[in-house]
Amino acid sequence: MNNEEVSRRSQRPNKGRGGRGRGTIFKRVLLWALSLFVLAFVALAALFFYYASSAPTITENDLKSQTTTTIYDANNKVISRLGAQKREYASNSEIPTLLKQGVVSIEDRRFYKEHGVDPVRIIEAAINNVLHRSNGMQGGSTITQQLVKLSVFSTAASDQTFKRKAQEAWLAINVERHFTKDQILDFYINKVYMGNGVYGMKTAAQYYYGKNLNQLNLSQLALLAGIPQSPTYYNPANTNTKPATQRRNEVLNAMVRAKYITQAQANAAMKVSVTDGLDPTHGNTSSNDSNVNEKVIDSYVKEVLTQLEEKGYNPNTDGLQVHTSLNLGAQQELYDAANDTVSFQNDNMQTGVAVVDPHNGQVVAMLGGRKTGNVVYGLNRAVQTNRSSGSTAKPIMDYGPAIQYLQWPTYYALSDTKFTFPGTNTQLHDFDNQYKGTMTMRTALVESRNVPAVRALQAVGISRATKFLKGLGISQKKAYTLNNGIGLYVSPLQIAASYAAFANGGTYYKPYYITSITTQDGKTTNYDKSGKRAMSKATAYMITDMLKGVINSSNGSGTAAKLSGVNQAGKTGTTSAYSAATGTTSNSNSGVMDSWMAGYTKNYSIAVWTGFDNAKTSISSSYVKAAQYLYRDVMQYLDAENHASNWSMPSTVEAVQVDGVRQLVIKDSKWALSVTSSSISSSSSDSSSSESSSLSSSSSSNASENSSSSESSSSNSSSSSISSSSSSMPASSSSSTSASSSSSNPTAGGGTTPTPTQ
Repeated sequence: MNNEEVSRRSQRPNKGRGGRGRGTIFKRVLLWALSLFVLAFVALAALFFYYASSAPTITENDLKSQTTTTIYDANNKVISRLGAQKREYASNSEIPTLLKQGVVSIEDRRFYKEHGVDPVRIIEAAINNVLHRSNGMQGGSTITQQLVKLSVFSTAASDQTFKRKAQEAWLAINVERHFTKDQILDFYINKVYMGNGVYGMKTAAQYYYGKNLNQLNLSQLALLAGIPQSPTYYNPANTNTKPATQRRNEVLNAMVRAKYITQAQANAAMKVSVTDGLDPTHGNTSSNDSNVNEKVIDSYVKEVLTQLEEKGYNPNTDGLQVHTSLNLGAQQELYDAANDTVSFQNDNMQTGVAVVDPHNGQVVAMLGGRKTGNVVYGLNRAVQTNRSSGSTAKPIMDYGPAIQYLQWPTYYALSDTKFTFPGTNTQLHDFDNQYKGTMTMRTALVESRNVPAVRALQAVGISRATKFLKGLGISQKKAYTLNNGIGLYVSPLQIAASYAAFANGGTYYKPYYITSITTQDGKTTNYDKSGKRAMSKATAYMITDMLKGVINSSNGSGTAAKLSGVNQAGKTGTTSAYSAATGTTSNSNSGVMDSWMAGYTKNYSIAVWTGFDNAKTSISSSYVKAAQYLYRDVMQYLDAENHASNWSMPSTVEAVQVDGVRQLVIKDSKWALSVTSSSISSSSSDSSSSESSSLSSSSSSNASENSSSSESSSSNSSSSSISSSSSSMPASSSSSTSASSSSSNPTAGGGTTPTPTQ
């Protein structure tokens, strides 16, 4: 071999050696990947068994028992059990084979082959979820897993964790070890929720068809098998029967694929209407009530169920123990007063009432309507926001912000003169179509005058008023306008909760019904108050001091709500009636559209709306005060049960005399500068304050009130006995004033020189 040949050979690539090197690297990567997979598998397995070791116990009684959510009042009395119909348990011999086959076909086609969990099915469900592909068939849980979940777990989103899934799978495997497939299927068929408060398919057969299971045809059995996936949606009694029909057909097709029935049998059953054979009398079903009239608590329970769903629970299937803040005695009193005691125009005149505890925001009682017949979970007018609040808006949008941001005293002078909304030709009027000249803020609020209220809002500004409202849990998508100063679209619950902030010294608590929830596995979640300061103690106290006059003074608009010995404050509100002749609302129209009464003590805040669902129907003048009478009835009951003391004046507020009338001013504000501090009384409680005769001179008018053009009051005319001098702002002019005439001082009003009082 010559040197040249050796050189050529040495230059040839060593294919074998390089191939072996790359193969070695691949093997190493593969080994590392396998090692990581094994470690991950071992870790997951260890975690699975760790979680499984803490799984709750499950007994035969748990598997058989009815999954009923129970709701309690504040005193732990059962007020409602979901499952309006008492369940009838079906034995194995009572369950038709076709029903079992239908359930297995649509819910778990490998039921008889698996052992509690189905890995293949889990993978299929995962792939379908990733691809967003679903044919309305099966999810990842087996029938046994569903049974376990119904028996000891909840469907709350907070419970959909790996820990819960591991425990669910572990318990499913153990259930399969201790019970036969037939027993498990029996448990499931007897436990599932079937809609309309019905649990179990035997009871559902009676409720929907008035028959026993063995009397149902293939079409009916297939529908029953398909209902549990979405009981409300697949209800055959719904007006729209298409969903129920489609679901019934899905079950029949699944039975064909499983070879339980022939295609001919399925086709024949599909031709039958899902409404065929429905029994409107619900057959041989018996009540599962709690000895509490469901009509009395209907609205309250409806809101509890809504709150449960918002928290991620399914009250129909989770078997919860739900404790609430309901005062059942007050709820009964409210129901009786609205339906029997207080006179209403007719049975179509409606009401919505909310009662809130100012200490924490708990909803104590609620009524969504009266004379509602047999409607269950019907329209709850206590939470509807489609009607104007009238003048109940004034403390929270006009005068509250004026004190909070501008530090106005209660004697601040406002002008009740001609007012035109900026940029329009629309003139603002009161119920009497009169203007009363200069008056104090206290008089304007007590007598519920519209123009001074809007002038106050104009001085505060929409931005700050909106901020104040938001602090009280009230907001809307559209920007507020000056019109909202005499009427907000809010619910009685929102008004009650916002006024509760005045009652407790300035803290807004979000209203809530549920105090605790206990799931089937014994886990209890407690719910507490959620509050935030919405205004100063001075603002809350000064508004309360003025609102006392609405009820207690002779010229107040809410005198029908007065109760001897009850320390309360409040505000009325009405809106103009509709005229069919003109197609508009106007002061000149007879009656009112809405009538409100909102008031509070330290312990309770109540808001009452009355009116007709058809807003074109007016409340006649004889029944405008029904809201006040209803409020008075409930407040009398509540205060007798839990009497509230009077409010104490905070150290930041001073009491002064203005023209012989006790007024309030914030200490160290510009309005207090002219007051000799050494002669100010800092007494801890106040009297039922109102404007005295030094501020009025004319005769009384009628006793109802007008807001956005229809509130009326037994009002006295405020006159020029108010001093026209002010250290910081000019006195109000009694001449015609446009709303847009002044940007820096849009109220054209001011303060009067105060003198100390004791």
